[in-house]
Amino acid sequence: MRTSISRACGGAVAATSLILLAGGTASAHVTVDGPGAIQGKYSVVTFRVPDESETANTTALTVSLPAVKSARPEAIPGWTAKVERNDKKEVTAVTWTADAGSVGVLPGQFQRFVVSLGPLPAQDTVTFPAKQTYSDGKIVSWDQPAGKDGAEPEHPAPTLTLAAAKGGDEHGADTSAAKKSESSDNTARWLGGAGLALGLLGVALGLGSVIRGRQS
Repeated sequence: MRTSISRACGGAVAATSLILLAGGTASAHVTVDGPGAIQGKYSVVTFRVPDESETANTTALTVSLPAVKSARPEAIPGWTAKVERNDKKEVTAVTWTADAGSVGVLPGQFQRFVVSLGPLPAQDTVTFPAKQTYSDGKIVSWDQPAGKDGAEPEHPAPTLTLAAAKGGDEHGADTSAAKKSESSDNTARWLGGAGLALGLLGVALGLGSVIRGRQS
């Protein structure tokens, strides 16, 4: 009886280990997360970078961006961020490099790299091809698209799903503010016109009183 229970427990532990190992392998990719990211808007996105090497540290990360107007990396102790722009002054990439004396990302650990950027493109998803550099000189490119059958490639490109914009364009808030301002202006003009009319009526009544006083 005890032998059967031991075998069952051993089999359960082995199966659980295989599941955890498979889960760890599948999740050991450079990924991107941006809760609430909307098409045409600005958003804060986070790149999660695990170190997959058994002997080397991650010392640099370069993420390609979809030519946005602005990108502001969050300061990370021990790392220096550099923003790259094209001839149109659009931001095309951000590179984080471990400072001299910094260990970077150790094997078995991960680091989050956060950047505020936008406006995001008007499309359902956006990919951020990335290059991960290790202390031994190895560079891993995370730029492979998903397979036609939905299968995940060995080095998938970080992909972010974007929600559709409700305002119609990136300046929805500005348009709303303009409408409110226009409404306020119209109200002010109406009140101003009414005040002017009352003022003229008061002047007319005053003149009438003066004339009647002289006649009497």
